Amino acid sequence: MPRLRLVQLPIPQPAALAATGNVPLAAGCLGVSARVHGLGARGLLLDVVPPAITDSYGDTLLADHIARDEPEFLGLSLYLWNVERSLHLAREVKRRSPRTKVLIGGPEVSSDNPFVLSQTGFDIAVTGEAEDTFGQVMDRLLDQRDVAGLPGVAVRKGLLGLGPFGPAPSAGFALTEYPSPYLEDLVPVESFRSTYIETVRGCRSHCTYCFYPRSSNVLRVLDVPRSAALVGSLRERGAREVVFLDPTFNHRPDFEPLLAALAEVNPDRSVSCFAEVRAEGLTAEHARGLARAGFTKLEMGLQSVNRETLKRVKRGGSPEKVAAAAKMLRDQGIDLLVDLIIGLPGDSPDDVSRGIDFLLEHDLHEHAQVFVLSLLPGTAMRATAEADGVEYERAPPYRVTRTAKFDTDALRSSLFDAEERLGRRLDELPRPHLVSTPASPQDVFVVNLDRSDTLARAAAPGAQHCALWLEGKDLFARRELALSALEARLAVDPYATLDVVLAPEQPFPLDLLDVLRARLARATPSYASRALALRGEDMQRRLCVVLRAGLVFPSDWRSALRDEVSVYREQSAREAADHAEQLGDTLEGARIVDRQIERRLWTKLVQCADSAAVTFAEREHEVAWAQRILRYGDVVS
Repeated sequence: MPRLRLVQLPIPQPAALAATGNVPLAAGCLGVSARVHGLGARGLLLDVVPPAITDSYGDTLLADHIARDEPEFLGLSLYLWNVERSLHLAREVKRRSPRTKVLIGGPEVSSDNPFVLSQTGFDIAVTGEAEDTFGQVMDRLLDQRDVAGLPGVAVRKGLLGLGPFGPAPSAGFALTEYPSPYLEDLVPVESFRSTYIETVRGCRSHCTYCFYPRSSNVLRVLDVPRSAALVGSLRERGAREVVFLDPTFNHRPDFEPLLAALAEVNPDRSVSCFAEVRAEGLTAEHARGLARAGFTKLEMGLQSVNRETLKRVKRGGSPEKVAAAAKMLRDQGIDLLVDLIIGLPGDSPDDVSRGIDFLLEHDLHEHAQVFVLSLLPGTAMRATAEADGVEYERAPPYRVTRTAKFDTDALRSSLFDAEERLGRRLDELPRPHLVSTPASPQDVFVVNLDRSDTLARAAAPGAQHCALWLEGKDLFARRELALSALEARLAVDPYATLDVVLAPEQPFPLDLLDVLRARLARATPSYASRALALRGEDMQRRLCVVLRAGLVFPSDWRSALRDEVSVYREQSAREAADHAEQLGDTLEGARIVDRQIERRLWTKLVQCADSAAVTFAEREHEVAWAQRILRYGDVVS
């Protein structure tokens, strides 16, 4: 019987043990589509690769898993954070299972995105909302008929490459036609992950930087009784946080009745809800209703304080209304995220600075998300970029590099100035993976450069986030072996996140760092390697040094080393707590090796240390610190 395997890869996390909100909702929706269209009755076997696999498996293990039993069809949901790894995976699956036909879809698949369409590894591309189209595509494929010409579908024609897309599909189906993939048991409800739902598709706003106006300009709504029943069912299944993916939650019809219905199915507010709202139209009664319904956090877009810019990008709105709505929501105990975009056409660095003034003036600085504009495929702003004089990266994350009033240096300066004035880093700091004991799949690889027989360890398939430890008496003298270990690791899992950890027994020339950095810089690029490039960082491939306990290193060498790379010294929790205020400042960071940590020492580290300067050799302590203290991830147990 033919098999369809659906895969949706997660957002790369800044820490190996961060809590993840990975939910393969799009893959699950396609699975629902297959069932609704009766493909199971035609003998099609269907499975969605679960988050437990896609979260943890590195490239080789994941390709092996997906290619097992040589499925006839593989469907990949592409987003800017996973497109390159997904297509690498497609090529690897085809190498193992040449007869597998690969279909791609998602926001990245667009006629104005040559970055994706010029890639190899897939056979069929589908644009737009795919539930209706997917049924037609699979129906024809099962009959071994050509799918070229179907709405929103393009087919690869051998050496001729990808053919043209069929006519634009109409997204007019009712949301009631396709039940939730959670209720169909295609996506698991897990208390440690967010649970994503859609009760609206389409958007009344026409922001030119946003994908929604082009992807779905017809507002379709899951009615109030069904929306509330869905949340109630998810609550019964153990959901702790429900994220509404509706483009603008308070723009849906029957907004107030929905809040009342949600309060009825979530009377104890055991389910925490999150959504994105617009300030315009929000009232004090709405704020009370949102709180009663269980909304603990909401996101609002300020975007710019320049009214002409807001008009130009068809956002509209008023900064003053954002401030007023924020006060009403905070009065009800609702936490906020307030967005400010750097690099909107029409804005200048001074406008961004005035935006920070506004956030500070209205006590919104702790809630601010400030980021550089990306020109996403399928947006109106991308279509007019050349006429607007806007330049942007052609690969994910498609970050703007120049506008009429910003060049790259000005974009970077505005970001750093915002961080200085807000008193914090505006994106999560990549955290080294320094635990001692490997997990399954293997995520810690130790190579002793004084023993060539340990080199083979680096070539074993591993986890999605790994640490490669390079140990030895003279790391610089053994640098060719170090490079060989690095080559092996990059070859087996090229899209994995990798921490290269140097654990020297004696000082080494700092030129070694340049040698290793140069090789890491030549590794396969991806969204993860480019995401922090504006600030000169690589989120995917990192380098740090651990100074082992009991070894003594000259203070001047240690100081020079810290100017080049992150350094951690092994020590006890007591020693780290005694110098908590100095960790990462006048002293190296701490790699705490205790198996058990007294509560009072933990508390002192939490209260006094720079949390990013504290790491742990024991996995359970590292998990607790990354998730509960650093708050990496979105749902924390």
